[in-house]
Amino acid sequence: MNAPVRAAVLGAGSWGTAFSTVLCDAGTDVRLWARRSALAAQINEFHENPDYLPGVPLPDPLYATSDPAEALDGADFVVIAVPSQTCRENLAHWRSLLPDDAVLVSLMKGIELGTSKRMSEVIREVAGVPEDRVAVVSGPNLAKEIVHRQPTATVVACTDGAVARRLQQACNARYFRPYTNTDVVGCELGGAVKNVIALAVGMAAGMGFGDNTRAALITRGLAETSRLAEALGADPMTMAGLAGLGDLVATCSSPLSRNRTFGENLGRGMTVEQVVQVTNQTAEGVKSCRSILDLARAHGVDMPITESVVSVVHECKTPEDMLRALLSRDPRPERRSR
Repeated sequence: MNAPVRAAVLGAGSWGTAFSTVLCDAGTDVRLWARRSALAAQINEFHENPDYLPGVPLPDPLYATSDPAEALDGADFVVIAVPSQTCRENLAHWRSLLPDDAVLVSLMKGIELGTSKRMSEVIREVAGVPEDRVAVVSGPNLAKEIVHRQPTATVVACTDGAVARRLQQACNARYFRPYTNTDVVGCELGGAVKNVIALAVGMAAGMGFGDNTRAALITRGLAETSRLAEALGADPMTMAGLAGLGDLVATCSSPLSRNRTFGENLGRGMTVEQVVQVTNQTAEGVKSCRSILDLARAHGVDMPITESVVSVVHECKTPEDMLRALLSRDPRPERRSR
């Protein structure tokens, strides 16, 4: 009889906890690492994560620990679910504890500041592993819906299709349907850029604009995401799938979206500093928008919505300035290469 597949999930925020639930429900043995020992103890005793998902029952088999060595021991999959800008530092601490043949799985949706590297690139660099040992999970996956076992779908991507299928099996629960893909670049860019577009959509909503504006921003946001992805060698069809359009629509439309909510507060007149003070979870687009814009400029890709979001978040422009700048751009063909 084969030993059960074991996963270590590093990060007990809402998405790390939700994905741990999926893995448990799929029959995978899961150890969830929490930074604070008090939170790990509460998860084990009460089967609940009171900090991020209060009142939601977690699977009885889910075991939490604040000891990374205990979490990582014997893991077949190491799932990294920390804020993207802390990935490098955290992984450097964990590197000596990583099992030799484990697949490293990124749940992170960001681009690293300073290097403009995707999370899989950071993982490969810090952990010293080949690309066929790094996978990503990306799609329209709002954590609060998933922990309530609402039907959802996602993409598990790895350049090695066999590894992607192994991960697919490990997280294939009755309500959670994973599809495989070998286009890691496209899946990661779709997941990162959609957070920036959601900030813009949120700002528009906060200013009182409706569905026409939201649809325009989503559609044009998808166009600029596709231009960047194609310039970096991704499959254009990925942007039409769950990791592209699917994730973009969910993040731009749902009140559960941190990035949309952050943008709404900006659109209502709050400053970035004020919104940060009232936000207890990371809105990845706030940090990643500048590195995404740097990446686009390095490859000669025009990303006007991303550029406008950067101007609000980092350059003291207002949402009204952003909208004015977008509307004053010269008319052009809807489709263009870059």
